[in-house]
Amino acid sequence: MKRYVRDMRGYGQYPPQVTWPNGAKVAVQFVVNYEEGGENCILHGDAASEAFLSEVVGAAPWPGQRHWNMESMYEYGARAGFWRLHHLFRSMDIPVTVYGVATALARCPEQVAAMNEADWEIASHGLKWIEYKDCAPEDERADLNAAKELHYAVTGSAPKGWYTGRCSENTVRLIAEDGSFDYVSDDYADDLPYWSRIGDHDQLVIPYTLDANDMRFATAQGFNAGEQFFNYLKDGFDVLYAEGQAGSPKMMSIGLHCRLIGRPGRFAALQRFAEYISGFDDIWVARRIDIARHWHENHPPSAPTVQPTEMDAETFTNAFGAIFEHSPWIAERAHGLELGPAHNSAIGIHSALCRIFRLATQDERHGVLAAHPDLAGKLAQAQRLTPESTSEQASAGLDVLTDEERLMFTEMNTAYVEKFGFPFIIAVRDHNKASIIQAFKTRLNNDPDDEFTEACTQVERIALHRLKVMLP
Repeated sequence: MKRYVRDMRGYGQYPPQVTWPNGAKVAVQFVVNYEEGGENCILHGDAASEAFLSEVVGAAPWPGQRHWNMESMYEYGARAGFWRLHHLFRSMDIPVTVYGVATALARCPEQVAAMNEADWEIASHGLKWIEYKDCAPEDERADLNAAKELHYAVTGSAPKGWYTGRCSENTVRLIAEDGSFDYVSDDYADDLPYWSRIGDHDQLVIPYTLDANDMRFATAQGFNAGEQFFNYLKDGFDVLYAEGQAGSPKMMSIGLHCRLIGRPGRFAALQRFAEYISGFDDIWVARRIDIARHWHENHPPSAPTVQPTEMDAETFTNAFGAIFEHSPWIAERAHGLELGPAHNSAIGIHSALCRIFRLATQDERHGVLAAHPDLAGKLAQAQRLTPESTSEQASAGLDVLTDEERLMFTEMNTAYVEKFGFPFIIAVRDHNKASIIQAFKTRLNNDPDDEFTEACTQVERIALHRLKVMLP
């Protein structure tokens, strides 16, 4: 089987009906990334200096050397920026989640004490703020365990949330395998939390943000002024709030760094945004752990079931072989396509089956058309239709015809087959008896090529209706 592991479907066009506490229209969440003292530095045993997210845009690592300017910019975050943020959030009674790098927390005891006193959630941001993309899984796991141990020793409690940031393809799996985290946030795929089945564990994912994030002050094509940051946050909030008013509440994450947003010229934008949302009494400003607990309680994971793309070829064919009338070869071939989580739905399986049908030979497609029964024909009268066709024809009242109607259908069926070489096919669930008769009369006047195309379209439509009975 060729299987594509990425989930390109998610909640799709029908997200869950979320009810935030007190009917909030949007859940707003502020994250303070505390990395100062955990960045790359030869004093920390690293091979080179830090080169990421500072005032030095485009900085490069200095192998074997301390980068005095870089170090002092990070120190600003600990010495000044943090306290500016701390005062704002405490004075406005805004709850905060900290992504705390364990070694940074260990080097900044006063800041940790202030976080605990303010009842901020301190989630883990890893052992060190370094890149893990080329790290062996066993080494990343070792750092994960060391981070948990140091985090507990420094803060007094074990972290319940995790965000590496500069993660590897193994990070989320390692967190799920660890099993001690209520959520992981190394993800940017949605506006709502979601469950991810990893091995035998359901791991809650609370997506984070890199767009509503002050890191864009330190990246190319980012924010040049605080006003841009404020406008971006306000626009994002307004869109999400409007969606919440329309009955689809979401979550808004805002990412902050003490050394970036803590600078006075940028801080004013954050302050204005905090004041702006304070004027709304129907929003929920929460810590990420609060969102996680709400999701665990109100949106628990569904019981695991075998998804279509996890079926072996025989099971898949047995399940979907009758979707195209008497043509199980379509399902057999579709099983061999590159399928993924996005195909585990009626529309997804329909797409896979239609790909096979559309690329089949003309004779094969004609065979699919010819396999369909006449509408209200002899097979229907003898009750020899497939269960699917029986249900479909009955839905339009074709199982209760008058003698006059039955004669009319017999004459039209005969004329149609004589002209086109296959039975008249229509997705009867889209019609009633009168519109079927009208379509029959109209299509009898089509030329053969156009009618072949129309019949194939109707076959695909019938397949979709059948799949919607079986799948979400």
